[in-house]
Amino acid sequence: MDAIPLWVLFGILVLMLALSAFFSGSETGLMTVNRYRMKHLAKQGHGGARRAAQMLETPDKLIGLILIGNNLVNIIASSLATVIGIRLYGDFGILVSTITLTVVVLVFSEVTPKTLSALYPERIAYPAAYVYQPLLRVLWPVVYLFNSAGKLVLRALRVSPDDAATHSLSSEELRTVVAEAGAMIPRRHQQMLLSILDMENASVEDIMIPRNEIVGIDISHPWPEILDQLVHNEHTRLPLFDGSIDEIKGMIHMRRVLALMSENRLDKDALLALASEPYFVPESTSLNQQLLKFQNQKRRIGFVVDEYGDIQGLVTLEDILEEIVGEFTTDPAARIKNVRAETSDTYLVEGHAGLRALNRAMGWKLPVDGPRTVNGLITEQLETIPPPGTKLKIGKYVIEIAETTANFVQTVRIRPPKRKGRKKAAATASDNTD
Repeated sequence: MDAIPLWVLFGILVLMLALSAFFSGSETGLMTVNRYRMKHLAKQGHGGARRAAQMLETPDKLIGLILIGNNLVNIIASSLATVIGIRLYGDFGILVSTITLTVVVLVFSEVTPKTLSALYPERIAYPAAYVYQPLLRVLWPVVYLFNSAGKLVLRALRVSPDDAATHSLSSEELRTVVAEAGAMIPRRHQQMLLSILDMENASVEDIMIPRNEIVGIDISHPWPEILDQLVHNEHTRLPLFDGSIDEIKGMIHMRRVLALMSENRLDKDALLALASEPYFVPESTSLNQQLLKFQNQKRRIGFVVDEYGDIQGLVTLEDILEEIVGEFTTDPAARIKNVRAETSDTYLVEGHAGLRALNRAMGWKLPVDGPRTVNGLITEQLETIPPPGTKLKIGKYVIEIAETTANFVQTVRIRPPKRKGRKKAAATASDNTD
């Protein structure tokens, strides 16, 4: 070493520090690069992305290669710094070189390159992949040797890498991933993905149309009255029942009814013959399960029944899809039945309006973890049927009772919290769906 000029030693030291910065920065870049964008670029023929994706399929080999290279150059740099320190300052140079090299390595070979790679991983990872892929082929025996030794130590500690690879994300963890995605996922898509995750926690009972709001054809009525209902009906599909919804006969499709009506062959018997078999759904069925059942059985409407088999309401495919993408209804005449704007900041809401539908259509955040309707929410809070004029506050929502009967809150006046830039919301939530 004494025969080597100092400027050569300094040159080699700078080279080792540069290599150390490369290994440190490229490790961070490869580990933090967006995997989905990388795979997309690889499919489009991006060479660096393709090589990076191939190496990240076996991250243990890549990390082993990087650690071998990084530790090797750091040890060489440490030895060179010691030699230079001794030649310049004697034995005191050992302390000087140790302190100086520690500062230089931390600033220029660790913190700076890793921070840069964390901010711009793709700019570092893809070029580095061109270096690592051939280097891994050359040093494969050395990498394999050290990785095998590491696995033996892990096995002695009863740690299995295979067990860690099988861990999956829970729905709450997925929710966090989606919510924290920021600009990577558009706001509208975030809401849809979160709504899909929420479907596991909601049942058909939460979104069903209550039985007292089901619109159908009662065949016990005189034929002229039935015919008038068919002519003025707003829905595509209607339940057919005899006297009560519990005596359901089936579902009729208005397209088939109109075909017979145009041929003047429609009567009660023909109407019953057109009815398809009703489809029943347990009230505890989760929304995601019911969506799959609708798809598998080619159904669009189901009658929700309780544990005794009594019909509690009606759920449609559209109801479930609206939980994901929002309201489909655009006809103000249909939407005004549950909610109507009274002033610029108050709304008259019917007591049977569903809380989930209100939140979805109006952008509100009324609690949905208990009662399912406005009437249920109020009576749970007050534990009585309040008289008109009673006011209460639920969260940030001021609610005033406008009209009641002996056993039901008919209409309430809701004033939601003011939001900056909030436009006047339209009335919402149709009482039935096609």
